[in-house]
Amino acid sequence: MRSTSLTQRVAVSLLVILTGVTMPAQAAAKPAGKAPDTEIVLPGATSAEGIAKGHGDTFYAGDLFTGDIFKGNVEDETAELFIDVPEGRMAGGMTFDPRHDLLFVAGGFSGEAYVYDTKTKATVATYQLADPADTIINDAIWTREGVWFTDSRQPRLYFVPVDGYGELGQFRTLELSGPAADTSKEFNNNGIEVTECGSTLIVAHTGNGELYTVDPVTGTSALIAGISVPNVDGIVLDGRRLWAVQNFSNQVTRIKLADDLSSGEVRKVITSELFQVPSTAALFGDTLAVVNAKFDTGLPPTADEYEVVLVRA
Repeated sequence: MRSTSLTQRVAVSLLVILTGVTMPAQAAAKPAGKAPDTEIVLPGATSAEGIAKGHGDTFYAGDLFTGDIFKGNVEDETAELFIDVPEGRMAGGMTFDPRHDLLFVAGGFSGEAYVYDTKTKATVATYQLADPADTIINDAIWTREGVWFTDSRQPRLYFVPVDGYGELGQFRTLELSGPAADTSKEFNNNGIEVTECGSTLIVAHTGNGELYTVDPVTGTSALIAGISVPNVDGIVLDGRRLWAVQNFSNQVTRIKLADDLSSGEVRKVITSELFQVPSTAALFGDTLAVVNAKFDTGLPPTADEYEVVLVRA
């Protein structure tokens, strides 16, 4: 970690989220016996939070408090430490640029974002997106023009451009208006996705338990009506199907969005005996790879191991 004070700020801020939350029984401990779902252990991880789909069956996952990056395979059900990052970094949500094999990682309370070359494991760039005194760079999503990052404390998004040759540009800030600009809660905008055409972003607001569309040009936002997703964290979008990971609810909700994205309808609630405060997910065909953050064990978390749980989407 960057310093003891950073660790303390992470713990204190996350503890606020726990206040008043009643954890379901399955969150208290990993149940005994064989579950129908499977899990992939992140070997040596001391915490976990983000995940990104790579090429084929490959995924990347991060150690939230050390920033280390793991590489795994959902078909082989294996994972290994991939990038041992410099001390002081964090690894929140992440996204993969398949054209240039770049991994973009949200830096949490550091206010930073990191870009790694997955071919060489080198750090390509570090961006100081915001003042670490009052920011949480939480999640990221790749588009053909670049990568968007959310800030759970400030009413804005950050965009890092990537050209056709993989060259990175200077980041810019998009100020939000409408319901996504609400920063009255301890945790606000969290997970982020983008429509296939790139014309609309979708953000998950943890504090409000809602989803909003965002215009990537103007920053104007609107409520996606008809759904409620308390404790929403990361989100996954495939066409008009959206999966919302609900951490302390220990579930993932699958939603069918209207064609105009103005509303949605819950189609399925996914639960698993292996879930222990899941945070983010990645989609592999009909399988969701869901990260267990285990924030119920303490902050920083104190579990003996951290996993990616594979469940049917």
